[in-house]
Amino acid sequence: MSRQSGAYVGDRVEVLDTTLRDGAQGAAVSFTLEDKIRIALKLDEVGVDYIEGGWPYSNPKDREFFKAMKRYGLSRAKLAVFGSTRRRGVRPERDESLNSLVEADVPAAVIFGKSWTLHVREVLGATWEENLSMIAESVEYLKSHGMEVIYDAEHFFQGYQEDPEMALASIEAAWRAGARVVVLADTNGGTPPHEIYRIVGEVKERFPAMPLGAHMHNDIGCAVANTLMAVAAGARHVQGTINGIGERTGNADLTAVLPTLELKMGLKVLRDEPPGVKFGRLREASRLVYEALGIQPNPYQPYVGDFAFAHKGGVHADAVMKVPRAYEHVDPALVGNRRVIVVSEVAGGASLALKAAEELGLSLDKRSEAVRQALEEIKALEREGYSFDAAPASALLILMRRLGIHKERFKLLEWRVVTGPTSSAYAVVKVNIGGREVLEAGEGVGPVHAVDVALRRALTSAFPELQKTYLRDYRVVLPTAVKSTESIVRVTVEFSDGDRVWRTVGVSSNVVEASIKAIIDAYDFALQLDGLNLH
Repeated sequence: MSRQSGAYVGDRVEVLDTTLRDGAQGAAVSFTLEDKIRIALKLDEVGVDYIEGGWPYSNPKDREFFKAMKRYGLSRAKLAVFGSTRRRGVRPERDESLNSLVEADVPAAVIFGKSWTLHVREVLGATWEENLSMIAESVEYLKSHGMEVIYDAEHFFQGYQEDPEMALASIEAAWRAGARVVVLADTNGGTPPHEIYRIVGEVKERFPAMPLGAHMHNDIGCAVANTLMAVAAGARHVQGTINGIGERTGNADLTAVLPTLELKMGLKVLRDEPPGVKFGRLREASRLVYEALGIQPNPYQPYVGDFAFAHKGGVHADAVMKVPRAYEHVDPALVGNRRVIVVSEVAGGASLALKAAEELGLSLDKRSEAVRQALEEIKALEREGYSFDAAPASALLILMRRLGIHKERFKLLEWRVVTGPTSSAYAVVKVNIGGREVLEAGEGVGPVHAVDVALRRALTSAFPELQKTYLRDYRVVLPTAVKSTESIVRVTVEFSDGDRVWRTVGVSSNVVEASIKAIIDAYDFALQLDGLNLH
């Protein structure tokens, strides 16, 4: 193994994704069969080496998944089925769990066995010799059916700390029986990184030819660090899940592990493609898993989160404009992400000027009077409950007004909403467009939708270019400690025209009014972009 500046140069790390098995064991995680198929196909596109699809003996849905996947061809990944070693006192050929792995008819099997004398003695009720036989015979049986076998040594680190020789004997049994890789699992997630590094290093010294892997849980928040430490100590196979989902506090997050292995440690992972391409696909996989779970992506997630390269403080934004690496540990493009300049009460003129350059193509002096006045207005509004972190388009509208380049295309004069016992609502809006009053009505699912329908009808009659804009996201937040009341609501909306995406914000004690303010800003911003020829 060659090293250069502390990095492992040219080595490749094998990747097994267990989102569909270990990830699915997380609380409130429930993938449909269609979800599992979509995620598997995306993981193959990402370029993982193995996709662990589930445990068919314990879950009928997993049996259906393996059957369904026969209709699809994978370009790179191998499907792996998961299970346990044979039961105590049962021959492999008569063990239903082992045979369910064979019946899955996939190239690889991942089986777990016991490494901790505590489990063997008190959970299995077996002797240590029986445990070694269960491990070896299970591996041999699956190998005899032409399957690759990946052996997961459950609770290895706990077992090693209590009785190193017994733990080592358990993984040697799997290796001698034909397991192509032995995976050391921190099953209860409680081992700190320095211990992971020490123990994996000692195992590698004892068995230098044994291919080692790492399977880490996140119970002390160290799953990613522990995976990296295992690789630093000699492991060349890693297991984890997309977004770190999994039982209890989750597994090692592959969206953090894999870019770090390649960009920070000089190792090769996934396909032989430029980092921006393959890690961009990893970001797409992250979004797909969040979508399947029905939850919003974590914007603060390393590498893949929307705010992973966000700069809010004025000092940071000013520096990153001059020297990006002053505050960015990697180029965002290398992981399929982008830099975000956040406009807020703590931002300086540099942040606002940079945002204007990026979004509007304007070259501004960060010390100009217009920039200073815009920042003061932004800060005053944030004290009232506004937040422009996730709604920069509203902040840019303020700046455009201060610069004198904002053109008022329309003005909402009045609105009325009628709701009843059903979900349907009706709205009427009066809009001034070029000195002409336009009255329109709309029906929608709820009052906000009804107002949007009416407003769109009024505006698209004069501005047909707005027909291509559409609402992508709608969020309501109750800011705390605003004017000592919980009645203030903040609404953020996300619009797109198919090419660009922008977010705006509205605040009021009335959720409908807050929504209307945000929507008005969204349509206004679209028209301002059109006026600046920025669509």
